Amino acid sequence: MIGIETQLLKGKPVANAIKSKLSKEIKKLATQDIIPSLAVVLVGDDPASTVYVRNKQKAFENLDCYSETFRLPAGTSESELLDLLLMLNVGPKFHGILVQLPLPKHIDSKKILLTISPDKDVDGFHPINLGNLLEGSPTFVPCTPNGIIQILKYYNIPVSGRHAVIVGRSNIVGKPMFALLCQKFEKGNASVTICHTGTPDITNFTKQADIIIAAAGIPHLITGDMISKGVDIIDVGINRVDDDSIKGYHLVGDVQFDSVAGIANSVTPVPGGVGPMTITMLLANTIQSAKNSLT
Repeated sequence: MIGIETQLLKGKPVANAIKSKLSKEIKKLATQDIIPSLAVVLVGDDPASTVYVRNKQKAFENLDCYSETFRLPAGTSESELLDLLLMLNVGPKFHGILVQLPLPKHIDSKKILLTISPDKDVDGFHPINLGNLLEGSPTFVPCTPNGIIQILKYYNIPVSGRHAVIVGRSNIVGKPMFALLCQKFEKGNASVTICHTGTPDITNFTKQADIIIAAAGIPHLITGDMISKGVDIIDVGINRVDDDSIKGYHLVGDVQFDSVAGIANSVTPVPGGVGPMTITMLLANTIQSAKNSLT
């Protein structure tokens, strides 16, 4: 059987197109003396978190937005962190607040996320914002799911009337992705199935899928023998796999790329697919919050 030419859904062109539009909104806000500003709270010195925070700050500076990182020691108490968030909630300086996860084990992440004002919850994780999304009137959409929607738009991947299978049910990707795809939105109106650790035979569902969103955090979970010809695949996974290189590891997705190429209609690469979109949508949410502050 002759394989099909699988299209690469690269995130960088999508992110650049969105940033170009955002730049115009930032300039318009500047005429009203408003600079979209983000407060990032980092507790401890987790290496991956430190890199993520640095990348976020760089992205904001590149678009003439403001980002300030509040670095707290790993031994910071939960009450001290809550006090900081309450101060940031009421202060006018910041339009968005982001607490970098994971937090140290002695801090209740759920309590922390609940404390962030829904009006400044640019991650879109507060139950009020998630509820608004489920109801169909989102304020802030979680960044990675929103980035996926933007990829589908940019590459004109049809969604309405198709069967979308999401592998993974996290609050960060899987659940909000379900809420987006099932709505009567521009890139929605799909029939949506969520597979997870309780699903006895994932292949039974992925074989039926027109669209697969792989967000389980398991390297190479989705392979060529689990999909049907012509499926569109969004690979959200970013997994470190040890190797003998100088760096000591390489990044792979939840999809075994080589085995789905030639079968899938399209697939996002890892790295370079969904990754560039997450920070871009964080910028978009912060700019939206800045605009909301005018009303």
